[in-house]
Amino acid sequence: MDNGTAGGARGAGTDGAGAPACESTDLDPAGPYADGPWRNYFLILLDRIPTPIAVCRADGTVLIANPAMAAQWGAAPGQLRDRNLLDLFEPRAKAQLDRLTEALRLGRRSRYPVEVRWREGSDGGEREGELTVDPVGDPSVHPPALLALLRVGEDAPPVPRGSASPVEARILALAAGGATTASIGTALGLTVDGVNYHLTRLARRWRVQGRTALVARAYVLGVLSADSWPPAPA
Repeated sequence: MDNGTAGGARGAGTDGAGAPACESTDLDPAGPYADGPWRNYFLILLDRIPTPIAVCRADGTVLIANPAMAAQWGAAPGQLRDRNLLDLFEPRAKAQLDRLTEALRLGRRSRYPVEVRWREGSDGGEREGELTVDPVGDPSVHPPALLALLRVGEDAPPVPRGSASPVEARILALAAGGATTASIGTALGLTVDGVNYHLTRLARRWRVQGRTALVARAYVLGVLSADSWPPAPA
């Protein structure tokens, strides 16, 4: 993540139908899976993985983030695009970041852990964890793209059971109004899998099953406004 070392165009997001899609770019987030049908398979898999993941340029600029990563800030994945990891995370030890920067400069490809802290989007609480950064893609491409996986510290406080992030509240409001999963994804810039990811997290947190129960629970907890139509977050 050496500022100024990476080239390339803007990265990936979702198309108008809510399916993963990327603009034409000289640094594709799908890396070695950029050609043929494997590209969409890679992006769909990325959405389904519960581990927070981002694919970045060598300077740390986010090309694509999965829902689990975006959820750390209560955001939709597309809202992290073009943000820099160094703006999102604060490294705890500058030496770890310097080691990664030097490795990229020398063209080395290995796995580099960076201890980080950040403020979680739903409640503003400070979190700690570790970013594991891997240079990926064709070895002939320099500088490479970076695959960043976040491991949240075990001592991080859980999200309160009765709370919902801004993105979760917007999903619930649209669901309460009768929107389909696909139309919710289109409205919020998520894939169908991304919407289902958030709904599954809510169902586990609130210990309910099914969309109807989720919506009812949202009203009981005050997540949705009881006197608004169309339904809206409180």
